[in-house]
Formats: sequence, structure tokens, C-alpha cells
Amino acid sequence: MAGLLLAEKAPADARVLVLGAGGGEELRTFAETHPNWRFDGVDPSSEMLQLARSTLGSMMSRVTFHEGYIHDAPEGPFDAASCLLTLHFLDEEERRKTVSAVHRRLKPDSPFVVAHHSFPNTSAGKDKWLARYAAFSISSGMSADEVEAGIPRMKGLLPVLSPDQDAAILRDCGFRDVELFYAGFTFKGWVGYRA
Repeated sequence: MAGLLLAEKAPADARVLVLGAGGGEELRTFAETHPNWRFDGVDPSSEMLQLARSTLGSMMSRVTFHEGYIHDAPEGPFDAASCLLTLHFLDEEERRKTVSAVHRRLKPDSPFVVAHHSFPNTSAGKDKWLARYAAFSISSGMSADEVEAGIPRMKGLLPVLSPDQDAAILRDCGFRDVELFYAGFTFKGWVGYRA
């Protein structure tokens, strides 16, 4: 989904910024489906970047990695950017700084795709949505004990914002035409375009 949304505006020879690139799965998917795209992948974990190198194999020649955070990324300008399963680790202030820094690195009208945990952040809302997430995980074959043990860690670790707050951050940081493209229990995904 992210690759299709990026490709709607990105040229065939796009330079794409991938924030949270550790592991390399999204990079591999983007590289396989868009053979002339080049990538700058950013991640704070050297171990995850090493895994990404292994995941990419022969496609590594099209990727430049930057260990760190968005402020360690090149200034661009980039034709597109993605940030998947990463922003939910950042509190609201850091999230705004990060989204603004991505915005500054994009060419006008370039797409930015994000997806992460996003659900009501009141106590009752968190409990309800995390219970649903747990039930879905268990029904998908995960160990009930493992899932139940992970819920308190998620509550303490993730400074989750509501979907309205997440969409507002994108708009406040200069992205226009922000649209929800994915909703699956606690995960939401948006696409917006640099104004």
C-alpha cells in the first residue's frame, strides 16, 4: 500500500527517504517494485540496519543508510518519504519535530506515507483498543501469555496519540490533503503531500 501511494506522485527515478528503515522489509518491497528508485534509510539501531543490509542483498547498491534519527538524514530534496511503525515511539513534541523535519526534506507535492499505532489515548480508550489488539493477536496464533504480558509494556512504552491528533500533526507540519488509507485495529496509516 505504501509503495503504491508513493508511486502516485514519485517519478520513476525517485529518491525516497525511509525513516525507521531497520529490518529492511519495506525497503526491499519498494526496491523490488520500483527498480529505478534510490533510497536513504534512517534508523537509530546499528543491529537493525545490519539486518536491513542482509534483507536487501543485491539491492543494497541502491540504498544509503544513516544510523540515527531524522536530523541525521541528508537534507534532500527527496521525491517521497515513508515512516512505518516508528512514530508511535515518539511523544507529541518529538513527533511534530520529526514530521516537520521530513517536510523540509521533501520536494513540493511529494507524498509522505506514515503508519503506526494510533487509537484513543484516554485511559478507557487505551484499555479497550489494547484489549482488542490482544484478542486479535491471540486469535492469529500468538501465545496468550506472551500477548497479555506485552500489553502493560505497550501502555508504558508507546506515547500513543488519537487518530485525530496524528492527522492534525501532519496538517500542522505542512502536509496537505491528508487522507487515512489504512485502519486495522490499533494501526492507522495516512498519506499527505508537501505543500
